[in-house]
Amino acid sequence: MTLLTLCWEFFKTGLFSIGGGLATLPFLFEMGERYGWYTVSDLTNMVAVSESTPGPIGVNMATYVGSSVCGIPGGILATLSLIIPSIIVILIIARILEKFSESKLVKDVFYGLRPAVVGMLFASVLSVFESSLFNGDFLSGVDLSHLALFAVLVLGVFKIKKHPILFIGIGAVVGMIFSF
Repeated sequence: MTLLTLCWEFFKTGLFSIGGGLATLPFLFEMGERYGWYTVSDLTNMVAVSESTPGPIGVNMATYVGSSVCGIPGGILATLSLIIPSIIVILIIARILEKFSESKLVKDVFYGLRPAVVGMLFASVLSVFESSLFNGDFLSGVDLSHLALFAVLVLGVFKIKKHPILFIGIGAVVGMIFSF
């Protein structure tokens, strides 16, 4: 039954998370709270690992959650459940756009979706920021060690002008050493 629930939740996430991998975060936060498959801290770690590994973040996270909850079959099915809605929607849209590509209504709908996508991405960034720097509770105060690491990495990326992967690696090493 858990495997079916996992597939259904990731199918819904794939169907409604418009805007890429970070748009899956609100769904993943809700999924973690509802089923207890992972904590907010686990989700923050999943984001960090998914961002620093090859592949789309949403797919990486679906694979991780699925394999954590139901082993290898769970990882495979959660990943497929996440991507199948996109494949179906893209096939339908491609067929429709062939017929209506010059329609003002179609152009207006796509233009209108932009603010919604930006809003979902911004909400995801704020959620990760809050859970990382404030341990998931804004009122509990700032975790100064996380804030210091964040400041050093941001300054490093913008002032030292080195490739961001260097700073991802530094952040991973510092995180492992100090077990934030």
